[in-house]
Amino acid sequence: MAYDTGLAERIREQLRGNLYITEKKMFGGLCFLHDGNMLCGIVKDELMLRTGPDLYAILLTKPYAREMDFTGRPMKGMLIVETQGFSEDTDLKWWLDQVLVFVSALPPKVNQKRLPTARP
Repeated sequence: MAYDTGLAERIREQLRGNLYITEKKMFGGLCFLHDGNMLCGIVKDELMLRTGPDLYAILLTKPYAREMDFTGRPMKGMLIVETQGFSEDTDLKWWLDQVLVFVSALPPKVNQKRLPTARP
């Protein structure tokens, strides 16, 4: 999986201290989850964000933001931000702050692993 490890460190620094954050390899890159819900990720050297429906249209108008489209069909509520859009740490923090508002309001995801079946 190829993703920008320097960007991963920058995101970790911005999210440091948030006890609800975990990491998972997804989408051919690295994703950061808040209480089990995807918050953001790194695909190659770009930032992937989960905006939700209300923020989506607003954030899509920002410079360097575009629809997330891996399959020829854009995913509503998901954006990609080009590297120029978060070259400064203050810019990266701004993007993360925007999506944290949406994702932190979602209910926690329950671990969906099946429990072992009890035997008589």
